Amino acid sequence: MSLLWVVLAGFALALPAPWIERRTGRAAGWLLALLPAALTLYYASQIPAVSAGQARLFSMPWVPLLGINLSFHLDGLGLLFALIISGIGTLIVIYGGGYMEDHPQRGRFFAFILMFMASMLGVVTADNMVTLFIFWELTSISSYLLIGFDHGRLEARKAALQALLVTGGGGLGLLAAAILLPMAAGSAELSTIIAGGVHLGDHPLYGLILALVLLAAFTKSAQWPFHFWLPGAMQAPTPVSAYLHSATMVKAGIYLLARLSPVLGGTPSWQLLLGGFGAATMLAGAFLALQRTDTKQILAYSTVSVLGTLTFLLGLGGEKATAAMVVYLTAHSCYKGALFLVAGNLDHGTGTRDVARLGLLWRAMPLTAAAAALAGLSMAGVPPLIGYIGKELLLEAALSSPWRLAATVAVVLAAAATVAIAMIIALGPFWRRAPLAPPHAHPHEAGPSLWLGPALLGAAGLALGLAPGLADRLLLGPATAAVRGEWGDMHLGLWHGMNLALGLSVLALVGGLVIYLAIGALRGAGERLAPLMRVGPARWYDWAIEGLFAVARAQTSVLQNGSLPSYIRRVLLVSISLAAWTMLAHDSNLGFWFDLSGIEAHEATVAVIIMLGWMLTLRAKTALTAVIGLGVVGYAVALIFMLFGAPDLAITQFSVETLVVILFVLVVYRLPRPTIYTTHLARLRDLAIAGAMGATVTMMILAVLSEPMESRLAPYFLSTALTEGHGRNVVNVILVDFRAFDTLGEIAVLGIAAFGVYILHRLRYDPEIVADRPGRRVDHVAAGRPGRVDGENQEGRP
Repeated sequence: MSLLWVVLAGFALALPAPWIERRTGRAAGWLLALLPAALTLYYASQIPAVSAGQARLFSMPWVPLLGINLSFHLDGLGLLFALIISGIGTLIVIYGGGYMEDHPQRGRFFAFILMFMASMLGVVTADNMVTLFIFWELTSISSYLLIGFDHGRLEARKAALQALLVTGGGGLGLLAAAILLPMAAGSAELSTIIAGGVHLGDHPLYGLILALVLLAAFTKSAQWPFHFWLPGAMQAPTPVSAYLHSATMVKAGIYLLARLSPVLGGTPSWQLLLGGFGAATMLAGAFLALQRTDTKQILAYSTVSVLGTLTFLLGLGGEKATAAMVVYLTAHSCYKGALFLVAGNLDHGTGTRDVARLGLLWRAMPLTAAAAALAGLSMAGVPPLIGYIGKELLLEAALSSPWRLAATVAVVLAAAATVAIAMIIALGPFWRRAPLAPPHAHPHEAGPSLWLGPALLGAAGLALGLAPGLADRLLLGPATAAVRGEWGDMHLGLWHGMNLALGLSVLALVGGLVIYLAIGALRGAGERLAPLMRVGPARWYDWAIEGLFAVARAQTSVLQNGSLPSYIRRVLLVSISLAAWTMLAHDSNLGFWFDLSGIEAHEATVAVIIMLGWMLTLRAKTALTAVIGLGVVGYAVALIFMLFGAPDLAITQFSVETLVVILFVLVVYRLPRPTIYTTHLARLRDLAIAGAMGATVTMMILAVLSEPMESRLAPYFLSTALTEGHGRNVVNVILVDFRAFDTLGEIAVLGIAAFGVYILHRLRYDPEIVADRPGRRVDHVAAGRPGRVDGENQEGRP
């Protein structure tokens, strides 16, 4: 099967998904999950080939003139991400079918989530930089639709817009990088660049490309100071939150950094920026997570911390750090997806997500409690789960880094906070006695569609931990090799010996227990820092939006002030400035001269008539006199067309001028007497602008006419008008045949304008009826019928 069809399959199913949901009812989630399940099996079938070093490639020309291909490449890194996306996507679709069983827009949810999945699969398998950018932006659009799914709530709409603006702004950086990177590397195909061993560390464009790539990755993966949008995205339904955090959008930035690591990594700038911002995000996310009591908010900020950890590891570089990044990313996908689904089950079964009000739920929700325990142990880094291996590698990478002491302290603190977070989420609600009862007096276990996902993800973390060698050989090792650009000698195992990393791991567990027991005091300290938090990055975003609106208001007050004459003046002034500057800057031929020897007497007479006509128009005291002056100018122009061999244009001009004069004469008596509203100085200003515009156009025409004209179009039209257009009138053939679509577009514009005028003419507004019913919204105003408001029938009666 082609990689193209594998990626597009999700988009194809997203279209009929609402219809399928309406026809299949409760079984919709299970039925629609067959597609991501099939994609998971397809990607799993590629494991033997990819683990042997054989990458899958698909490429077809897309925009050949620009060298843009629609190409996809599946290597170890792409395969790992694709399996995570499609595998967890299968469980999310099943879970969403049960969790949103009574939601009236469940079909829309399925459509959006499938589109989201397909967009992410496109990101992690795209080979061409432009293809990557297209799917990158599709993830932003689909996540906007998902975060704002409950669009009736203001909070959901604001969170969706915030996520779109932040990640979309970073997407502009990726667009610029997609243009500059091929210029520097010599190819837009990532597989070609990496296979060729290209490294841009010494290239003059390296700094700019790195800044643009980091902007895109940091905004997408919520690195400080862009981290604030991710907790806000918790306004989305729980299945969306679980998918967003465990497998999809927030991992896209990490994927981009990992994919471009062989090309951009290893430099001091790369290490400093990724290491610094990653460490700051890791610690800030962990601290903020401990301040929350809502399970989704706790998990959201802990995701921010983990994303910082992954960025930090990519900044460190080297075999140990890269392996730690791959293992930690895999472990996080398993346990974070499970815990988010557990949070949804808690909300579904008890009516609250506040951990302070939940406790002793293991009897009422045993399956959810078991899944939470497995996921929590992996998150805390307890053997034999995959999270333990990831934590060990993380500590070893910190110990071998250039900043050994600072990196180790930061990692241990973050690991201890992660242990405490795992205990808060996975231990407290099920085993701790809650001081307050949840809203539901009788908490209950969810159905199979709700507990299946967290159970399988928790079990996956255990299976990967019990068989690390197999996971390393088939999946994690090839992914590590793809990030590093070469195969390494790392071999994963549960036991790494009695070493410093093991001691630090135990220290993190003990520290997490201490933090968990002292969580009240820690939250109290956080409350004292609340005033400082209110001027953090989230507030910077608000200031930026407020500033944007202020600039828009100022600009609008100047450029969109509602005065048509001022609009015309600005357009003319800009046109004059640009045209004059262009002619002067490019040394246009301004030395044209006037040869009046060839002008005939009748031609001069027509020119004089035109000048007299516009002078009459300008000096007219009545509207009828102005109409007559304009008519004189129009007829004189028609005479020029006739004298210089354009009889068809002359006939058209005569017809138009006659019709215009007649129409003006018919309505002129209904118009009020012309009144001059402008001052004398304003009229002089307008005269100067109009004269300058006329002079500029005249200079442009004369400059063009002074150059030799060698047109290849005129002979072509003359020779083909009859043979191919079957018409002797060349102008008509050009309009109807050679420029048929252009003419059709003009006709369509005129038709739309006429339709709009007709609608405006037919509308009627009766203020008396509305005045009789104060406080009512006008619902319908129709031609020939009285105005109608809410609560009235067509006759105006209640």
